[in-house]
Amino acid sequence: MNNFKEKTIGEIVAEDYRAAAVFESFGIDFCCGGNITVNEACQQKSINTDEITDKLTAIINNRQGTSVDFKSWPLDLLADYIQKKHHRYVEEKTPVLKQYLEKVWQAHGDRHPELLEIKQAFDASAGELAMHMKKEELMLFPFIRKMVQAKSSGQPLPQAPFGKVQNPIQNMMHEHDTEGDRFKKISALSNNYTVPSDGCNTYMVTYAMLKEFEDDLHMHIHLENNILFPKAIELENEFIKN
Repeated sequence: MNNFKEKTIGEIVAEDYRAAAVFESFGIDFCCGGNITVNEACQQKSINTDEITDKLTAIINNRQGTSVDFKSWPLDLLADYIQKKHHRYVEEKTPVLKQYLEKVWQAHGDRHPELLEIKQAFDASAGELAMHMKKEELMLFPFIRKMVQAKSSGQPLPQAPFGKVQNPIQNMMHEHDTEGDRFKKISALSNNYTVPSDGCNTYMVTYAMLKEFEDDLHMHIHLENNILFPKAIELENEFIKN
């Protein structure tokens, strides 16, 4: 990896996910906002570009660290992984987090009114994510698997009910942006998940779970926006060209 300044953030993280930690340390969005170059991101944040590129170089050159090369995975395997790991994570953690947020709001909401906004934002996100994931599981992911199977068996491009694969992908990416913005709001309301001095252990656990949920969502969106979706469009184009 070289010439970091002119590469997009999404490209860099797609090549080595350990780079995400560098961008996060500077407050740079690598999932929904990953379509801009490092130079552009640094200009927006008034950050010294060389400082970021030096840290990226140090991380990328340290190949002894563990980094899964998701970019090399077959598309059907990647879709399966996203569904079984990240979709399942959302399904399992959502009801627990909703319960904790309700409990913390009831106990501390009079002194911390932001808890109601956080709870409402998470409830909205939970509902939207549930619908979003179902659309992927019932329409987009099955079609991606069919394309992979058709290519391996020499069959023509399977017919899709939504026209070109870019159509649902554009919708999915728009929904990703919405949820990314929603969690930026949750992070800001919670002062980056900082428990106040009068917070109890449940308060601490709730904020830790919210932070973990956001981190998982970032990885989830990154795998789709920066790897799965572009490669699905590329695969469909291969059928069309042939």
